[in-house]
Amino acid sequence: MHPCFILLLMFCSGCAYQQTVRVKYPIWGEEHFLNTDDTGSIRHMQILAPAQPDSARACLLIVHGMNEHIGRYGDIARHFSDHFIVAGMDMTAHGLSNPVLLEAHKSIEAGASAYDASRAYLEQAQLRNLQPMRNDLEQALGYLIKRFDKPSANNPLPVFILSHSLGSLVSASYLLQTKNEALKSRIKGIIFAGPAFSVTEVPGWRGWFQNPFIEFTFHTHEHFLNPHDEPLPLLLFNQLLALVTVPLQDGMIELVSLPGLRNLFSPANPDWVEEYLSDSKEERIRQHSDNYITRRSVLRYVLGVEQEIIRFRRNMDGFDTPYLLIYSEQDPITPAWGNIDFAALTRNKNEHNELMPLNGKSHHEQLFSTLALRGQILHKIDDWIERRLKNGL
Repeated sequence: MHPCFILLLMFCSGCAYQQTVRVKYPIWGEEHFLNTDDTGSIRHMQILAPAQPDSARACLLIVHGMNEHIGRYGDIARHFSDHFIVAGMDMTAHGLSNPVLLEAHKSIEAGASAYDASRAYLEQAQLRNLQPMRNDLEQALGYLIKRFDKPSANNPLPVFILSHSLGSLVSASYLLQTKNEALKSRIKGIIFAGPAFSVTEVPGWRGWFQNPFIEFTFHTHEHFLNPHDEPLPLLLFNQLLALVTVPLQDGMIELVSLPGLRNLFSPANPDWVEEYLSDSKEERIRQHSDNYITRRSVLRYVLGVEQEIIRFRRNMDGFDTPYLLIYSEQDPITPAWGNIDFAALTRNKNEHNELMPLNGKSHHEQLFSTLALRGQILHKIDDWIERRLKNGL
């Protein structure tokens, strides 16, 4: 879904938040549970293929955003499954890859009327950065390719990624960092929808109080031991400011993320976030009632996301995978300046790179727009992938 960052979250009380699951998790495809290590940890995956699987023209992997789950993407998966093999994985601590939510689903499936999943967010405590999710992405891609590659085929199926918000940051940073060139070469394009290439800007009167603090923590972390191209006096000031304040900020975040304290200092999403998720009232209601979405965040995890954005921005000029970038012009959750900065550095690296700014729009979940706008977005994605396929990739 979205990254809501450090001091923003600390302003928002969430200690009394109750997460009660009352329905089964949405299954839209063939289920697979992939083992990740010897400890028994698993990742939940769904795959939907055309009625005639051999007719599939490509594989499409959907990568969900922060605190949501792949089960939400059934309508999106069905749209593409006429021509593509569509897959999606619940990443670490999300959906049925979260043991608490998996137990909730099994309990409801067995006949229980409700299950208290309020502890689900604590699975985030293991996350200090996005590397576990990049590992998930690599595992999902590897599984998809191995399963649908035919040894006798001269032309293996091309692979595309459709990513949203934090999932876009996970995917983009993976493609930028990976040493697995054989796997990277199979990715023929990526669609970014509302990518988390920037930090939140709180709208309205709340922003008067909160945005200066959000900007301060982003500024100091961005300059922490990382010289910028600026006049020497300003560089020295920024380095000194960051050197003094960042360890204090990080130490405080680490402290309140420890067992016991994290139960008190892991806030829920602020109410205004729901207003900016979709331009569809029905979609906002559906999102509000979905208790497989986690609405609390361990602050250590939030800090890790901010640091990942900073690292990505420092190196994003090296991104060379063809992309279609879709974003809302006035989205406050992942503001447009991150997309504009990214496009300025990468747009000319491939002739197939395209932008689809939604002018005048402020909602964050473009794939969950009103039906008319969603249809336009899906048509744009169809057309972009089709041109990639016709041009021989």
